[in-house]
Amino acid sequence: MSKSILVVDDEEIVRSSIRQWLELGGFDVRTARNADEALSMLQAELPDVVLTDFRMPHRSGIDLMRDVQRIDPDIPVVLLTAHGDVALAVAAMREGVYDFLQKPANPDHVSAVLARAAEQSGLKRQLRQLTSRLGAEGELERRLLGTSPAMAGLRKSVGELAEHDRDVILFGESGTGKEVVARALHDLGPRARAPFVAVNCAAIPAELFESELLGHEAGAFTGARGARVGKFEHASGGTLLLDEIESMPHAFQVKILRVLQERVVERVGSNRLIPVDVRVIAAAKADLAADSRSGRFRADLYFRLAAAEIRLPPLRERGNDVLLLFQHFAGEASRRSGRDLTPLGPEDFDALLTHDWPGNVRELKNVAERYALGLAATGRRVAEILRRSEGAGARRALSERVAAYERMLIEASLLEHNWSVVAVMESLGVPRRTLNEKMARYGLLRPSRTSC
Repeated sequence: MSKSILVVDDEEIVRSSIRQWLELGGFDVRTARNADEALSMLQAELPDVVLTDFRMPHRSGIDLMRDVQRIDPDIPVVLLTAHGDVALAVAAMREGVYDFLQKPANPDHVSAVLARAAEQSGLKRQLRQLTSRLGAEGELERRLLGTSPAMAGLRKSVGELAEHDRDVILFGESGTGKEVVARALHDLGPRARAPFVAVNCAAIPAELFESELLGHEAGAFTGARGARVGKFEHASGGTLLLDEIESMPHAFQVKILRVLQERVVERVGSNRLIPVDVRVIAAAKADLAADSRSGRFRADLYFRLAAAEIRLPPLRERGNDVLLLFQHFAGEASRRSGRDLTPLGPEDFDALLTHDWPGNVRELKNVAERYALGLAATGRRVAEILRRSEGAGARRALSERVAAYERMLIEASLLEHNWSVVAVMESLGVPRRTLNEKMARYGLLRPSRTSC
């Protein structure tokens, strides 16, 4: 990719000749007649390097350099100076100028200096992006807890899609954290400072959907005493989460499709189209692809939303994450209540790892809080809380419990030894082939090292 240079000089012949030199050298060149014109161009697009004359009418190259630093301190500024301005140019370098070139400048030397400056500019921007990305990853790890491969993949998907301002569908069982993921997509994306509005489609009566989401005018129907802004308008500039979108009445889905296609809403009782700038995140427990094929959900609405999809893993597929999350939620509850947290015993670990968790993270959090608060009759044991909890899943057969425990041991050893198969073989005393077969059976795949 060619490097972009902004050349600023009040003499047209100088601008033209420099442009010709640099374009022959493979640079992408724009020119400006003065500092004010250059600043206007900088607002539209940032170059890799600014090459400016030192002395210009009204505002000098030094003035321009200061403005550039305020806009982006990583853009290098190179000065073109006359012989008598060398001392001033050297002083300017102490203030932040990357380098200076004396007139008349040798074209090859100019190209070499600008190439080095552009390379440095590119490295600084890459470092800044990497630092920002690492910060986002750290934030994601705090929000989306877990060391399992499934969670590493989820964080990677969220980190990538947060940067892109597109609609997204989230699929996951109840309690897997779809709203948490939607919040992360919003907070780590370009709309973070704008509203995040969550709507549970299952909680809205069918006859109120249009008014709730699109709004209404005064007198539009009985009881509409004043105008009301709908959720799309309220979320404009930000993100709208449509949770349990599979519950949306079929007849209303075509109206949502129009909003997504045209980004306008028409309030009930009005003929006026109101533009909305909103990112829509749809969340579903159902398989919308299957529902669209069967006619339970509009296929055109599904395909309009399905440009980006994220699937949230159920808790039963997350291995030792169960223990990590339990300790996290129980620790938070004990700190809030001022109670000491009773250490988990072997029977607690067994109960946590062999339970099916039909309610996923939401159920686990409830159990952890009850454990921390002592809401079991004898000794605050996890197994008792699970037995007494409504909807607790049936315990699995012995073979399944043994498999779950084996998976936990292998995953813990892999994490302890940084996924070194040789070290795990020695630690657990199993042959490579056996270990590889068990890793494949339990879905224990090494996390990708590719950055988000």
